[in-house]
Amino acid sequence: MTSIVLKPWGSYEVLQIAKKYTLKRLIVKSGCNLSLQNHEHRSEHWVVVQGKAEVKVNEKKSLLEANEYIYIPLQAKHQLSNNYKEDLIVIEVWFGDILDENDITRYED
Repeated sequence: MTSIVLKPWGSYEVLQIAKKYTLKRLIVKSGCNLSLQNHEHRSEHWVVVQGKAEVKVNEKKSLLEANEYIYIPLQAKHQLSNNYKEDLIVIEVWFGDILDENDITRYED
């Protein structure tokens, strides 16, 4: 059984941990965003399953809706935002040799 971790922007739940990947479900509340950040040791894939996501990867901005996804390359600066009324639910997959919550550099909070 996994536990839900509450954050100022919503919550996340770790669904599966393996040697080379971690699978999480993020719930981003309306009007909230995660910090602008990057990772030295992992890439990420985000799949939107509910709501609309505004995504920034380096200097490129995208709008993703349910059943759409984006790849976040290793070391890319990225940010996930929910500027809509409905909660945003994203499945996040980490890939890498080191999968650690501390592998994060924040640029804006």
